[in-house]
Amino acid sequence: MNLASLVTAAPGAATITTTEPYTGKPLADLPTSTAQDVRDAFARARVAQADWAATPVAERKRIMLRFHDLVLERQEQALDLMQSENGKTRRDAFLEVTDIAITARYYARSAAALLAPRRRRGAVPVLTHTTELRHPKGVVTVISPWNYPLSMAAGDAIPALMAGNAVVQKPDTQTALTALWALDLMREAGLPADVWQMVIGPGSSIGDALMAGADYLMFTGSTASGRRIARGAGERLIGASLELGGKNPMIVLADADVERTVEGAIAACFSSTGQLCVSVERMYVADEIFAEFTAAFAARTRQLRIGAAYDYSVDVGSLTTSAQLDTVTAHVRDALAKGATLLAGGTARPDLGPLFYEPTILTGVTPDMTLFDQETFGPVVSIYRFTDLDDAVQRANATPYGLNASVWTRDGAAGRAVAARIHAGTVNVNEAFAAAWGSVDAPMGGMGDSGPGRRHGAEGLLKYTEPQTIAHQRLQGFTPPAGISPERWTRMITTVLKALKRLGTR
Repeated sequence: MNLASLVTAAPGAATITTTEPYTGKPLADLPTSTAQDVRDAFARARVAQADWAATPVAERKRIMLRFHDLVLERQEQALDLMQSENGKTRRDAFLEVTDIAITARYYARSAAALLAPRRRRGAVPVLTHTTELRHPKGVVTVISPWNYPLSMAAGDAIPALMAGNAVVQKPDTQTALTALWALDLMREAGLPADVWQMVIGPGSSIGDALMAGADYLMFTGSTASGRRIARGAGERLIGASLELGGKNPMIVLADADVERTVEGAIAACFSSTGQLCVSVERMYVADEIFAEFTAAFAARTRQLRIGAAYDYSVDVGSLTTSAQLDTVTAHVRDALAKGATLLAGGTARPDLGPLFYEPTILTGVTPDMTLFDQETFGPVVSIYRFTDLDDAVQRANATPYGLNASVWTRDGAAGRAVAARIHAGTVNVNEAFAAAWGSVDAPMGGMGDSGPGRRHGAEGLLKYTEPQTIAHQRLQGFTPPAGISPERWTRMITTVLKALKRLGTR
């Protein structure tokens, strides 16, 4: 399986070497694409997209469901690739496999209804026949990150492809093999080769070409990069969907089941070693159970098995890059130097591998500490006490971000009421993030600095389309017919408008 051959790059292209986070050893040599390679990819994609858009949705569905089956049949390959490139545990990698299977099945079986022509209420009842059509945008640029190399790569391409678009994608170089694996399976399932292409290289060299060729852009990454992309998309007057940073809160009410909440907090904070856009970094715990909860949470965290294993024997894996390890280390050191209290972790583990860091819990974090309001993106959480629920909600919302949140309580109705007050695109009650993320029929995305746009649900596909209204006016138009003065025509229209209001017509 020569995945590197799937990269769109000229023969003899320069290569870049990726490393295995577990060991720091070289992993793969990948060809790098030039700006001209990207332009060539877009040229081929435009030709292929015309035929793909004309392909019946039923045929697109058949290909996508075959892809679904291949992902499940060959999941061991994907799990190995994700672990070797990202350093996450096998359990966390498996969640990406399930995510892509669910996403592929959902859009395969939903696309026909979402894309079907829809009758809309006309300007004049009976006389105006109005239809809404949905056309693909054309060629979509997808820029996907390293932290969820299968979910973010294939998950954003699937609805774009089902809507009839071609895709030119730049996966993060560190985890490109996983994205290329998905591309390989999609082509085996029957997708024409040029409909989905991948290029590899730094944004500084190919980013402008990716923007210049796009009819729409999907980006997942940092808020700083998202702002630059938004400016470029605005200049070109194209749409963009951006999932950016987060500083996600968790609120634990006084009546929460402590044992269940502790297990939920482990998943919320330390899944994928905390390198998860929707993971929790701030926790607000009711005063009544603060001592009990923090003691139990710290004890459970210290029990987690940390290590490198291509099986299910460990709970927490490695960070992915040295830059991420540097950020985590700096945030924790800064907090401790300024008076924070360490309840668990707080130490790198070079004895396990070059990028391992213990799951870390801190209390006494104050606004002058970096991790108070800056995204850490690692296995670190700060815990705060609250006595008043309104205060907890206010503090949870005291951030420019708004991606995900979590609420824990035995009272489901109360939990949902609190959730509705939190400034976040998704809020989970008695769950960390999987409930909202896995509800693929509902939209997922951020507010504020977490970015505009949504994935999942109807919007996750329709954003890749251009709506078109076709209105056919029959018999009488909007100007007075022969023999009727403008004054009389105005009175007649006024009478009709009043009657329509009385009849309850929209």
